[in-house]
Amino acid sequence: MKLAHELALPTESAGSRLLTSPDHEIHWLRKLYEKAIAGLCEVHLSKNGWKILPGRMLNWKISAQTSAISSIFPSMKTDIFMENQKKARRIIIDTKFNELLSRGWHRDETIRNSYVYQMYSYLRSQEDFVEDSLARTTAGVLLHPTVSKEFNEAVSIQDHDIWFATVNLAGSAQSIRDRILEIVNQASCPLLSNNPVIRSSE
Repeated sequence: MKLAHELALPTESAGSRLLTSPDHEIHWLRKLYEKAIAGLCEVHLSKNGWKILPGRMLNWKISAQTSAISSIFPSMKTDIFMENQKKARRIIIDTKFNELLSRGWHRDETIRNSYVYQMYSYLRSQEDFVEDSLARTTAGVLLHPTVSKEFNEAVSIQDHDIWFATVNLAGSAQSIRDRILEIVNQASCPLLSNNPVIRSSE
C-alpha cells in the first residue's frame, strides 16, 4: 500500500528507501509505474463513485472468422479501466514508461503515432456493444512520466476525448498525487462542453 499512498516510485537519485535493484529492467519499471497509478486511483477515487479495474480485457466485436485465427489474433488489455455510473463517464488510462514525444518525419516533435492508434482502437472498438451506454463517449488518457516539463493536451475524435499528459516523477509524492488526480478529473468531463477555450475544427 505504500506504493499507492506515498507514490514511492524508484529513481536513480539518493533517497531514504532502498529498493532491490531492477537492473534497469524496463518491464519491471513499467509495471511498477502502472500499478502505482492504478493503486492511487483506487485509494483516492473509489470513495467518489469510481470503479477501478486494472488490466481489464476488452472484446473485439468479431462478425466472422476463420478456423485458426483465434489462436493468433491479438487481444486488447487495458492498463487501467475506470468508470463512474453517477457521472456517466468511463476512462481508459494507458501508462507508458517513455517519452510522450518523439521526432517526426516532417516536424521536430510529434506524439508517437502507434500509441494514438492503440488508444483509438480501445475506444472505437467498443461502440457497437449496444448494451453498454458509456461506450460511445469513453475518454482515453495516455499518461507518460517526465522529469522536466509537464505536458497536458487533448483532442476529441468522434465523441471520444483523448488526453496526452505527463506526470513529473522528480516531484514530491504530494505533487505526483495531485497531478494524477488532476488529469483524471479533467478527463472525467467532456472536452468540448466544459472548456470554453476549445472549439471543434469543423
